[in-house]
Amino acid sequence: DTGEQALEVTDMLVRSGAIDVLVIDSVAALTPRAEIEGDMGDTHVGLQARLMSQALRKLTGNIKNSNCLVIFINQIRMKIGVMFGSPETTTGGNALKFYSSVRLDIRRTGAVKEGEEVVGNETRVKVVKNKVAPPFKQTEFQILYGEGINRYGEIIDLGVKCGFIDKAGAWYSYQGDKIGQGKANACQYLSENPEFAEQIEGQIRQEFMGDLARPANKDEDAGPEEVGLVDGQA
Repeated sequence: DTGEQALEVTDMLVRSGAIDVLVIDSVAALTPRAEIEGDMGDTHVGLQARLMSQALRKLTGNIKNSNCLVIFINQIRMKIGVMFGSPETTTGGNALKFYSSVRLDIRRTGAVKEGEEVVGNETRVKVVKNKVAPPFKQTEFQILYGEGINRYGEIIDLGVKCGFIDKAGAWYSYQGDKIGQGKANACQYLSENPEFAEQIEGQIRQEFMGDLARPANKDEDAGPEEVGLVDGQA
């Protein structure tokens, strides 16, 4: 019922070690007990910020010990009277910004349409903070209603970027063969021919990840004694 209860349950679940991923949706909806029990229109200054600060001090160590991933979804608000810089801020004070290992700015940049019908969103994700890798990376992809991230759309975009897929005007082609006019038709072709999608995806992974993208060779990974036993030689 209250933000305190929700965060206490979160702490209990993290300490239990029974789960690997926990999502809190959202920080803006974590309402302090005093606000719920108070009257409509009462002023409560900094209640949510103090709640988050106290909870994160307690949660951080338990998250580390249990090796659990906790994802906080937040909302954007506008600061009043800001003349310089971005007026955007997030709810819940500054504690979450400091305690978080990775912060992602996720925004809708447009609509995905089939004819006149909107079937999804064009989405941009920017890493605004990262303690475990270089920050400020950015990517764009489509989220389709009822499906999620458009995997084939990503393969098309990255394939063009890496040079594995050729784009001439609205036409996309792979290894000299046209696979579709327009991105939607190219995605449809890949969905109907998954072997081509897997082949292009493998090339993209090889381009970005190098040797890490190759399947492990069991003979290479095995030690000399193990290889000898497989070959029937001591």
